[in-house]
Amino acid sequence: MVFLAPALLTLVLTRLAPAVDTLIAGLRDGGAWTLANYAALGADTFREAVVTTVVFNAIINPAQVVVSYALAVVLSQRLPAVGLWRTLIFLPMAVPPAVSTVVWGIWFRPGDGIVNSLLGVVGVPDQPFLTSPTQALYVIMVIASWIGVGYWMMFLIAGIKNVPAEMTEAAAIDGAGWWRRLVTIVTPMVRRQLSFVLVAATVANFLLFVPVQVLTRGGPAGSTNLVMYEAYTQAFVFGDPGPAFAQITVLVALVAVIVAVQFRLMRGPTEPLRHAS
Repeated sequence: MVFLAPALLTLVLTRLAPAVDTLIAGLRDGGAWTLANYAALGADTFREAVVTTVVFNAIINPAQVVVSYALAVVLSQRLPAVGLWRTLIFLPMAVPPAVSTVVWGIWFRPGDGIVNSLLGVVGVPDQPFLTSPTQALYVIMVIASWIGVGYWMMFLIAGIKNVPAEMTEAAAIDGAGWWRRLVTIVTPMVRRQLSFVLVAATVANFLLFVPVQVLTRGGPAGSTNLVMYEAYTQAFVFGDPGPAFAQITVLVALVAVIVAVQFRLMRGPTEPLRHAS
């Protein structure tokens, strides 16, 4: 307990205490206990922010897991310069998110942006990207995935490397092809790592803030107004922190429910299929 005390104290001061303070602040207004802050959550802007956040996560979370796992499978093989490729894919995680966001904002700039220049080479007309209500949210997904996919990939590579080689070798001897070994042996054995990546990506993407704040500020037409940015706007733009505390509390509760469902769905045997042979 003596050795654990500094870590536990840090956890209490930086995580638990702010969470409790947020919960209490959302239930108070002018020193009195009230539910007025939660009643304000019925506003159209917050409801639309919740819908946008759920849609955003319903698309980006599975996409990040699939892409991360595909990269992990490829880069866990014996390939030329595989270490270099892993480093390059992981490298965006070492760049501050604000810097990455600014760079991508330049790439996606309408007219003279690099992406539009590349599209023009193949005959595709200029796209509005960050100024389009139908495209801006997908651009935010690309930026968030570029930052996070390499990080999640490293966890999955570690899981794949821990799969006993004798199991895949035995399946190969019995005639199982590469795809069959991947589906029936490797993937079930990395279920825990996949569960962790899915949960961690869900939490990170529900709390996503920097790309929205730097590039779109919730626009255009509220198409990228995620709940985190809505709470920020309520607290620091409108100067009304009470509803912002309530919004954050609802967001955390929503994430907790979704994570619990994910754990439930991902629960299963950690051993490979018994009938691999």
